[in-house]
Amino acid sequence: MKEEALEEIQSAASTVAEAGASVAKQTRNFFHLDELSEFFTLPNLAKTSAILITILIMYIVYKIVSRIVKKHAKKKFEPHTAILISKLISYTFYALVAMYILSLLGINMTAVWGAAGVAGIAIGFAAQTTISNFISGIFVLSEKAVKIGDFISVGDVSGTVTSVGLLSARISTPDNQMIRIPNSSVINSNLINYSHFKIRRILFEVSLSFDTDLPYALETFKKLPALCPTVLQDPAPVFFFDGFGSGVLLRIGLWFNSPDLLQTKNDVYINIVKLCRENGISIPFPRYDISIIEESKKTPPASPSAH
Repeated sequence: MKEEALEEIQSAASTVAEAGASVAKQTRNFFHLDELSEFFTLPNLAKTSAILITILIMYIVYKIVSRIVKKHAKKKFEPHTAILISKLISYTFYALVAMYILSLLGINMTAVWGAAGVAGIAIGFAAQTTISNFISGIFVLSEKAVKIGDFISVGDVSGTVTSVGLLSARISTPDNQMIRIPNSSVINSNLINYSHFKIRRILFEVSLSFDTDLPYALETFKKLPALCPTVLQDPAPVFFFDGFGSGVLLRIGLWFNSPDLLQTKNDVYINIVKLCRENGISIPFPRYDISIIEESKKTPPASPSAH
């Protein structure tokens, strides 16, 4: 009896051992432990560590270079140009990391560059407008024609520049609407930048009645700049007569700081009216001469008598 019990115990133990070995084998196959054990060898671990350290060094160098370039770019370039330079540095870093990883995977970079060239030609034909805007954007940024905060006009659109990129510029209109202007339009159109210079001049027109004492009127309007706080005395204001219409046209050229545009215009027009009222100078209304010609009725000629 004891021998039979011992045999049964040994048989059960053998069965359990076989089951455990089978479970262990299935577990190793499921999790690919054999393959992982082959991968996690000392040479592979050393190679992986070297790759991670290289990428880490590249990242540290990228951060240092990016910080130095940003610091100097902010001093030497406009804000939008500094942002663009920062983006180019970031794109370059990511491209270098991607090329490094692809080379480690054994991918032939020559073939990749060849495929990229063919793809670039195909994309170029399909995206001619985008490429045109990109090239135009380089010229816009290099010429420094506009910068963030400038008030510009391109075609029939006017507003304050909020961003300048390689493809387009965005402006905010006085009605608080955002308008995207392609860079090709900026290059191919007449761009007016009202904020490029610190000071600017506006010519104001005043029409004077024909019976006005013109020398007296001229001396009267020369008091105008002193009545407007934002008008500059240097450069000196100019006053001159410039033709006839419904009256004698007087032009007044006044200089002011660009941000003072609205206040200057309001002050000038208010004081023009004030000077006219105080000094008896009349601004004529538009006049039209209408002539009514009444055509006389003509008696039709008598018909010839019959013979």
